This record gives sequence, C-alpha cells and structure tokens, in this order.
Amino acid sequence: MTAGGVFISFEGIDGSGKSTQARLLADWLEGQGRDVILTREPGGSPGAEEIRKLVLEGEPDRWSAETELLLFAAARRDHLERTIRPALAAGQVVICDRFADSTRMYQGLRSGDMRAKVDALHDLMIGHEPDLTLLIDMDPELGLGRALSRGTGEERFESFGSGLQARMRAGFLALAKEFPDRIAVIDGAQPVEDVAEAVQAVVAGRLG
Repeated sequence: MTAGGVFISFEGIDGSGKSTQARLLADWLEGQGRDVILTREPGGSPGAEEIRKLVLEGEPDRWSAETELLLFAAARRDHLERTIRPALAAGQVVICDRFADSTRMYQGLRSGDMRAKVDALHDLMIGHEPDLTLLIDMDPELGLGRALSRGTGEERFESFGSGLQARMRAGFLALAKEFPDRIAVIDGAQPVEDVAEAVQAVVAGRLG
C-alpha cells in the first residue's frame, strides 16, 4: 500500500454501477473508523472539474483521441497534486471513481491503438497507480442503457454506441489479466447489495 494512506480506484464501462459502489465502499469504510476521501475523474479538484466539462459534454467528435489524452492528463495531474497526494500523505483512504485505467481504455483504444502513447504520457506526467483497483464488470448493452437513462448531460462517450462499450469491456478484462495483483474483477450483474459485499470482501482482504 501507499506509504501513509491507501489509494483505491473503481473502473468499468459506462453504467456498470461503479460510482454507486464507490459511494457504498466509502460509507462502509467510514463505518469501520477509516478517514476516507471520495473523489472522481475527470475531476476531483477545481481545475480538473473545469476540464471535465470540456471532455464529457458536447458532440462526439468534439475532440480527437489525441487531444482528449492531453486533456485527461492535465486534469489527472491537477487532481493528483491537489487532492490525491495530500490525502495519502495525511493517511487517508482515497477512493476514486475512475483513474488512469479509464484513459488506457477510452483514449488508448478509441482511435486505433494509442495505448503506448497513453502509457508513455502517464509515466512522464502522472507516475502513480492505485494500490487496488476494483473493476465492476457489466454487459455492454445493459450498461449503456443504464448510462443513457441518467440524462446528466455528460453522455458524450455513451453516444459513441455499444460497439465502443464492448471494446472497453474487453479491454478492461484484459487489463485485469495484465495487472492481476492490482485489479480485482467484480460481477456487476448481481444485486447492488451483493456487489457491495463482494467489494468489501476484497478491500478487507487488502487492508487486513
């Protein structure tokens, strides 16, 4: 674990329920007496929240994958400097709804194979991974339907359709095999309470 604190991220395709599970985990850990910060990406700091509007709203072709990569990296760097690192240094548990794995998928796979560029920029400007990543796995069609029904105005990536979501799901599962010590896969098709219990079991095992 990170010296001083613990960094946990949630990943998954749109509509997988990861945001709900992140909130439930934060509540559970606080009930265990842990000092918890719940944050999100893109966002999590004032500057990063401004960038969030740029990348999640508007037409699907508003940005190229390359431009998106730079915007997400800028948001993540600000988030890391102003929120994540100070919280970890203070010994807090940081729970983040998405982190670098989402960029590896959404920008790394959206336009050809940009994964090498994503990883190179991450190594250069971010250089930090979560201690534990919980991947909430979900059928792409079901997840997309859930995501589109929210009507938040932040559906730019959902508007790319189920084909992108299917590629993202396959990519996330491949990442779990690539980083088995960090990424735990949770079946998101279960009832919310059962997913939460599975998440808690994994976290309890890591935190001791």
